Amino acid sequence: MSSVGVNVPELDSIELGLFVQALHKRHGYDFSGYAPASLKRRVRLLADQLQCKTITGLTERMLHEPQLLSSVLEGLTVPTSDMFRDPAAFRALREQVFPLLASYPQINIWQAGCAHGQEVYSLAILLEEAGLYDRTQIFATDLSDRALQRASDGIYPGKDAQQWSRNYQAAGGTHSLADYCSAGYKLIKFHQRLRRHVTFAVHNLAIDGVFREAHLILCRNVLIYFSDALQDRALALFRDSLVRGGFLCLGLRENLNQAPHAQDFLPFDAALRIFRLAGRADGTYA
Repeated sequence: MSSVGVNVPELDSIELGLFVQALHKRHGYDFSGYAPASLKRRVRLLADQLQCKTITGLTERMLHEPQLLSSVLEGLTVPTSDMFRDPAAFRALREQVFPLLASYPQINIWQAGCAHGQEVYSLAILLEEAGLYDRTQIFATDLSDRALQRASDGIYPGKDAQQWSRNYQAAGGTHSLADYCSAGYKLIKFHQRLRRHVTFAVHNLAIDGVFREAHLILCRNVLIYFSDALQDRALALFRDSLVRGGFLCLGLRENLNQAPHAQDFLPFDAALRIFRLAGRADGTYA
């Protein structure tokens, strides 16, 4: 049958829809709520990386080569992060949020979409310096088990160390970043003690339910890849996971303005995308 009359963008959309459907039916991962333009770009890049001429070719390999699933998920979930990314946000957590969390005998933090774990170690360092880490549990989740393994290993390219050190100081760090890691063979490895209160686990914001009760949730630079409906689902999930008056920290490119569940949160530091769960009908949390 000829494809005359079907333009290339339309054909790409058809192939993308079939890929998403096949991934869901074959492996149970639902990407139908992800922003189409971003998803198409990542799927095409993944197809190129796996030397598939078309998205259909990628779909065929994904269906018949189950060992590719980890590569597919890592390619689709954009596992990128940085130590103390947006240092001002981490300084605000340290100076404005941590003192309020200090009133709790046990602090639960959920890092949703933790990617390769740099922000997990950033949190652990600042919590230790604030004297709160020994009564804090960090739950770091991601869709990709490969990303979680890298996060658990805590090993990163040494070329990033100088920038990370600058970020750490800008975030209000009181020591040297070198106090928390060792260097060798052009790599840096964060000390084991920073993982003593971290639990890494697979969690899918698109289909899974409440992970556990949390006092602070960080989900930074994840929602920008979601459709409006999936963004709102994630916000409802965060609402149901937070204690009353709990905190939500998003990425600087993200906001709550258009989401129906935005009314469940109040700005705490709007410029740095830190919000607080409202606890009463009048929208207050006091």
